Amino acid sequence: MSAPTLSYTEPALPRDKPALNTRSDARRNRALVLAAAQRALAEGGVAVSLAEVARRAGVGAGTVYRHFPTKTALLEAVMQQRIDRLTALAHRLRDAPEPGRAFFSFCTEVIVSSHRNQAVCDLAGNDGWPRELVQDAGARFHTALDDLLVAAQRAGAVRPDLALSDVLALFTGCVAIQRLSPGRELSRPAALVLDSMRARPVSGTVAKLRNPPAQRDETMARDETPHCPICAAPIHPPGTGRPARYCSAACRQKAHRRRHATPQ
Repeated sequence: MSAPTLSYTEPALPRDKPALNTRSDARRNRALVLAAAQRALAEGGVAVSLAEVARRAGVGAGTVYRHFPTKTALLEAVMQQRIDRLTALAHRLRDAPEPGRAFFSFCTEVIVSSHRNQAVCDLAGNDGWPRELVQDAGARFHTALDDLLVAAQRAGAVRPDLALSDVLALFTGCVAIQRLSPGRELSRPAALVLDSMRARPVSGTVAKLRNPPAQRDETMARDETPHCPICAAPIHPPGTGRPARYCSAACRQKAHRRRHATPQ
């Protein structure tokens, strides 16, 4: 009886490696598409087509559709990526040695970057936007921003009565203001709005008035008309002679009788 023959098969390593490369290529292509979509949206708004995004990314249209079946899915991914980047920045600034400076630096970045991504930000406010798909990213952003706000308030750099909802509302106003500025830096009007959040006005900005108000005359005329000590009626001064002490002759006689009355 012959011994059983043992067989050995080499593992299919060459077949595994292309699979890894495929996953790596997919991640790279997705990142390329998102970066291209970000640029296309900033330049052309939400009307940009997926074909244009594919052309900018240097990939085929099929690659774009494999990652993002619809244009809405692509826009949501761009929005979520932007929110996650801001959240990561907030986390890096959370332990900064100067919490006040960190907070206002973050606020500036939010406003300026929102202006550069205005098309996506405008779409996020529409009723048709599926907010639930970026809700988790938004919640993380709010938590990170609130951490910066509380740290700045504890350091005495931000008004203690400021709430997270106030900051978000001011962001909305500042982004609208920033839209009127042609530059890429924070505009002066938007900076003035941010200064309103400080615990103390910044010297040379908000506290400095371009046109000081006219001085008001604090020496306003007061009612100094004398009154009769008997009936409290106003005493009208005579044209000449000594000032009158009583409003009439009757009150003057009453005063005379009171002075000379004998106590009972």
